[in-house]
Amino acid sequence: MKNNKSLGQHWLKNRAILEKIADFAVVSGASLNSEKMDKNEICVEIGPGLGTLTSSLLKRFYKVIAIEFDGRLAANLPKSFPGKNLEVKNEDVLKYDFERIDSPYVIVGNIPYYITSPIIEKILKLQNKPRRIVLLIQKEVAERIVDTKETLLSLFVKNNAKVWTGPIVPKAEFTPPPKVDSQVIILEPKQKPDVSDEVFDLIKIGFGSPRKKLIHNLNKIKSEERIKAALALVGLDANVRAGDLTIKDWAKLKMVL
Repeated sequence: MKNNKSLGQHWLKNRAILEKIADFAVVSGASLNSEKMDKNEICVEIGPGLGTLTSSLLKRFYKVIAIEFDGRLAANLPKSFPGKNLEVKNEDVLKYDFERIDSPYVIVGNIPYYITSPIIEKILKLQNKPRRIVLLIQKEVAERIVDTKETLLSLFVKNNAKVWTGPIVPKAEFTPPPKVDSQVIILEPKQKPDVSDEVFDLIKIGFGSPRKKLIHNLNKIKSEERIKAALALVGLDANVRAGDLTIKDWAKLKMVL
């Protein structure tokens, strides 16, 4: 079936990598044929496309809910897995109600580059938290999330989840090949964020113009003298930029501002 370029469809064809991604999704270390398998745990797959990853997930989970925006693909997917416990939802994942899932679940997906951030933000804000999230995303974005040079997205992710990266997937492994390489990223949501919403509101202000010195972004809410004094109190240079601060630095700064 021909891909829809407007939806960012690039299908991973390497079976070994697909199996590895599915392995990352299994929290318990069990499989479908194992007595240890959690008979209630569900896998929610984002953007199953042709079902290449779906087939690997169905080996490891007693049920897969596949959310597919493309109506053609959604209609075709069940035909590829007759008799399997597969539920296909022809929906926009950004509108899908994860809160109604009433069993332990994980989320897996090869997600379009252009909606990576909105998908991650939606998932990590859920009250009904998944046990694990395994995503195949643009390599550059994965690197930015785990880098020590922070961005608003990386701080949001680290504030709400434990995060680590998996294998890099070269663009040649996809049909059709995208313009950039991809990488697996694994997230385990925390029961509660490391810092409060108030601290994160400060972070958002601090990243108003990321290339500017932090002092120039924060002077919208406090005087320059107050900001300099606060930075000194927490051991930060007056010339720092937002990307230089860790989540703990922001929490300390909020306390003294």
